[in-house]
Amino acid sequence: MALLLCGATASAQTTSEPSQETTSSPSKFRSPDDGWFDVSGFLDEKYGFLPLAVPITEPAVGYGAAGALAFLNQPLGETRAGFGRPDITIAGGLATENGTWGILVGDIRHWLHDQLETQAGFTHLSVNLDFHGIGQNSQLNDHPLHYNLEPTGGALRVKYRLGDSPAWAGLGYAFAATRVKFEAPAGTPGLPDFHRDTKVGGFTPSFTYDSRDNMFTPTRGSFVEVVVGVFSPALGGDDDFQRLQLSAIQYVPLVRTLYLGVRGDLRRRALLSAAVHQPARSADHALPGRGDGADRGRAALAVLEALQRGRLRWCRRRVERLRAL
Repeated sequence: MALLLCGATASAQTTSEPSQETTSSPSKFRSPDDGWFDVSGFLDEKYGFLPLAVPITEPAVGYGAAGALAFLNQPLGETRAGFGRPDITIAGGLATENGTWGILVGDIRHWLHDQLETQAGFTHLSVNLDFHGIGQNSQLNDHPLHYNLEPTGGALRVKYRLGDSPAWAGLGYAFAATRVKFEAPAGTPGLPDFHRDTKVGGFTPSFTYDSRDNMFTPTRGSFVEVVVGVFSPALGGDDDFQRLQLSAIQYVPLVRTLYLGVRGDLRRRALLSAAVHQPARSADHALPGRGDGADRGRAALAVLEALQRGRLRWCRRRVERLRAL
């Protein structure tokens, strides 16, 4: 009788365990291996999304935050190095304590069995800043001029995969319009506020080689991209100039849970109209993004990143950044 009772109890336990397994689904935010925080299950949902949040601590605009939601159409687990990337739609914005704000939307989509990729983006910003003068100017240091930057821009790009390789040839168009507004200083009645508009527009042919194993937290593979910008008044801008940008990143696994990323950037810009047609506008072209009649270059020498993956997954630690301006 005792043996029969024990056998019945064991049989009941074995039949009840599968029912518990079927009713309890795995956690989307905890690892089934060690129980620690892990968003892999959340991202593996077919219609999952990735929340993004970045604090803003820039003294020029004050404390604030930027946030966005990136919607993915397929699990990240179905991707492989350079292939099978998900379609991503992103929407977000930012705000700071001095009234600076901005919005952005973007979309990356794949067509023709991953042979064609389209990228589209739009952004608008309203940035409030203070001008403290050039050099030692006690009056402006104590009473700066308030001004506002309002850039609005968008970009479209189409890339076509070269055969079955992780290399892409692309062509894009970019446009941006920026308005600069200065408020009239206090104590100057009758002085109107000042504003000026500038525009940049042009084509951006590109070549991309991307063999990274993951586009969010890569641990191995290469990313190399060359973008040539050809901007002209005929394409919607104010000036004729060209821009060359080269970016290269290599990810190397060091040990089982430590990965190294090395990055290099090279940018060169040449402005034609300021040197040939408008020599008197050199002060205006000293603004960021403009030239001064001579070739300008900026190279970011190297960026070293160490990625430690242990119990806290999806965490990146930047250990050193070297830049030369």
